[in-house]
Amino acid sequence: MKPFIIAAFIAFAGFCLNAQTEVWQPSPGHTQIPIWPGTPPDANLQRVPAPEYITNTIYPNGKPLVWVRNVTQPTMTVYPPTGTNTGVAMVVLPGGGYNELAMNLEGTEICDWLNSRGITAVLLKYRVPLAKTEPYSEPTPLALEDAQRTLGLVRLHAVEWHINPHKIGVIGFSAGGHMVAATSTHFNKRLYPAVDAADRESCRPDFAIACYPGHLWDSDNGLNLNPNVPVTTNTPTTFIVMNEDDHVDHVEQALTYYIALKKAGVPVEMHLYAVGGHGFGLRRVEDPVKAWPQLVETWLGTIGMISH
Repeated sequence: MKPFIIAAFIAFAGFCLNAQTEVWQPSPGHTQIPIWPGTPPDANLQRVPAPEYITNTIYPNGKPLVWVRNVTQPTMTVYPPTGTNTGVAMVVLPGGGYNELAMNLEGTEICDWLNSRGITAVLLKYRVPLAKTEPYSEPTPLALEDAQRTLGLVRLHAVEWHINPHKIGVIGFSAGGHMVAATSTHFNKRLYPAVDAADRESCRPDFAIACYPGHLWDSDNGLNLNPNVPVTTNTPTTFIVMNEDDHVDHVEQALTYYIALKKAGVPVEMHLYAVGGHGFGLRRVEDPVKAWPQLVETWLGTIGMISH
C-alpha cells in the first residue's frame, strides 16, 4: 500500500482508537443469526489467531465509527421495516478493506435508512482476516462464500420475512462495493459445497448498488476491469456512486465497472461527484453527494422494485 493512501486513510478515520471491546452486537430488538450451521467452509484459509473484537474511531464530524475485526463466525442480522413493507430486501455489505468492517457507518445506519423506505435490510458480518500492517487486504473467497450463502438464506426465508424473492438486492461500500460486483458476477456456481436447502436457492442479486467500490480497476492494464469480476449479460442492473476526489479507491474503480457493464448491455446508472472523498455513507451532509440516497430511491422505482 502506497504511503499517501495510508496517510489518507488515517486522516479520514481520525484514528483515535479507544479500548478494544467484545464481539459486535446489533441494537436491541435485533438478533445475529449464524449463516453456517457448523464450521464455515474454507476456514483454514483465514489467518486469525485472535478472537473477534471491536475498536472505535472518530469520524470527521465527531460521530463514532465502530469497526469489527477478526470475524471468523459470519452472521446476518435482519432489520424489517416498521411501517410500510415494499417487499424489497437488500443485503448490506459494509466496507473495511477486507481487514475490518465499518458496522455502523456502512451497516446499521444504512439499515435504518432502508427500513424508513419500507425495505428489509439484512446486515452481513462477513469474514475478514486478521488486520495486517497495511490498511487493506486483497479479497478472499471467504467473504464471497458468506454473501452467496446469505442471498440463498434470504430467498429461503422470503415468505417468513415478508420479502418478494424476486426483489432481493445487494448494497455495499468500498470493499463491500467490490462484494456487490463479486455477487453480481459469481452466481452460477457457489464457491462451496451445498449445505442445505438455502444453497439450492439462487444467489444472484436482482439488483446491485455499489458505493465507492474498490478492487475493480486493473491498474496495470489501462482502464480495464479486474478479471476477478467477470461481467456478463446476466449481471444484474446496477447503480454506482463515487466521488472524483476519492483518494482511497480512486474514481477509476467506478469507471471501469461502468464501462464493463455498458459493454455487456447491462442497465447501469452512475453518479460521480467532484468532492466528498471516501467513506461518506450517509454522513457527508455538507457535500453534494448527500443526495445519493434519494437517487437510489428514484432508481429503484425506474427498475420496478418500488413504486414511483
